[in-house]
This record gives sequence, C-alpha cells and structure tokens, in this order.
Amino acid sequence: MTIISSVTTSTTTTAAQSSTSSKTEISADFQTFLTMLTAQMQNQDPLNPVDSTDYATQLATFSGVEQQVKTNDLLQNLAAQMGASGISELAGWVGMEARAEAPAWFDGSTPVTLAPTPVRGADQTVLVVSDASGTTVAREAIAPTNEQVSWTGNDGSGGILPEGVYSFSLESYNSGTLIGTNTVETYGHITEAQGGTDGTQLILKGGTVISTSDVKALREG
Repeated sequence: MTIISSVTTSTTTTAAQSSTSSKTEISADFQTFLTMLTAQMQNQDPLNPVDSTDYATQLATFSGVEQQVKTNDLLQNLAAQMGASGISELAGWVGMEARAEAPAWFDGSTPVTLAPTPVRGADQTVLVVSDASGTTVAREAIAPTNEQVSWTGNDGSGGILPEGVYSFSLESYNSGTLIGTNTVETYGHITEAQGGTDGTQLILKGGTVISTSDVKALREG
C-alpha cells in the first residue's frame, strides 16, 4: 500500500510541476509577443501602415495557440490523475494470485498451480517445463483435461528442480501425432502494481511482469 501511495503522489507532483512550467512559458511567450507587436506598431512605415485587421489576426492566432497549449496541459494532467487512480484501485490485488500465460516462480517446495488447455481432440498431453534460459528441464504426461494441475517441481527423474522462474507449455497428441502446442496458464503471487507508458503492470513473485489485461483470473494468495 505504501509503495502505491508513493507512486500516486510522485505522479501527481510531476504533473503539477509540468503544468506550472508550461504556464510560466506561456506567460513569457505572451509578453514577448506583445513587446514585438508594440515595436512593430511604433516602427511601421507611415506611408504604408499595417492594417489594424492584421494586428487583430496576429493576436487571435497567438491566442489560439495559447489556448491549445493550455488544453494539452489539462489533458496531460487528467491522464496522469486517471493513471494514478487506476493504480490505487489495484491496491487490493497486491497479495493475491493472478492466473495468466506467464512464467511462474517455484520456491523449491511449494507446488505451482497450472491451468492447461489441451487442443480439441487430444487423447494424450505432455507438460513441458523450461527454466529461465528457455532450456527444457522436465517433461511429464498429464491427463488431457482442462482441470488444474499442481506442479511439484519434479524433474522427471525423481528429483526436485531448484527454486527459480519456470515456464510451461502443453503438447497435445492424437493417436501419437502432435496436433498442437500451447502455453499453459499459471498462478503467480502479485507483489506490486506499477504505472508505466504501457499502462498499469503487475509484478509477480520472481520478477515476472504482466499487464492487467493479461490476467484471466484472481484468487486469494
């Protein structure tokens, strides 16, 4: 909760500073414009004076630009406030477990919950486990159903794999023929919510980063 509040405060403060800076620049530019306009009026050719309509046009043009800059500042502030609000709303997600197509952290003893989805028509499925480097470290035959599976870290030879981040895929077979491979959804513990240029992101235990749009389900941690 403290981290999220800090992010919210920082975002709001940055937006306010940006708005203040923009207003100062607008004011300075406007004063410079008026000085130039006054000098233009004082030094015009008396035999060929500038029409008053031209002055009005210049003033209107600058005023329009000024209003556009102010509008942009307001939109930026609104976007920053909405982003901060979105992070605050996700405060309740921290500490829960999110299900997504993402690597999962294995601590060396606690089983990882998987949600496999076999290809339609499969009569045999094989769970393929890869480590953080992408190397296959285990293969295990599982039932060709959509039921969740608790992966205990078995390396296929009776041993237990060390703690680390692992990713999972499922090979679907029909009569011994591979008919498809897809990524297996995992449950990961949410440790933090962050705002960024790509929207609000969730940090899972082990460092995996996912978007809120990637979350398929939530449950108590």
